[in-house]
Amino acid sequence: MSNSNQQQEQINIELDEKIAEGIYSNLAIINHSSSEFVLDFVSIMPGIPKAKVKSRIVLTPQHAKRLLKAIGENIHRFEVAHGEIKDSEQPSIPLNFGPAGQA
Repeated sequence: MSNSNQQQEQINIELDEKIAEGIYSNLAIINHSSSEFVLDFVSIMPGIPKAKVKSRIVLTPQHAKRLLKAIGENIHRFEVAHGEIKDSEQPSIPLNFGPAGQA
């Protein structure tokens, strides 16, 4: 591939400081409709019965599948480098989102 073709295929992605800080999440809730997947990221604190969704990502089914594949590949590379990630048992958390809705 020529150098000019490579330059045309590059995407310039900006990351501002606030977004770069990230948001901690220890719970992900995933819902879907026929046209989209909705990923809600929550931070639950021990002993506190209420938590808020900190971030929501809405994806097409095709992008959700690509994300699943990308996360799987990255977990594999991490485990090759650092060893198996142990999956500890988590207590079930009763979730109450109020009335159920559709996207």
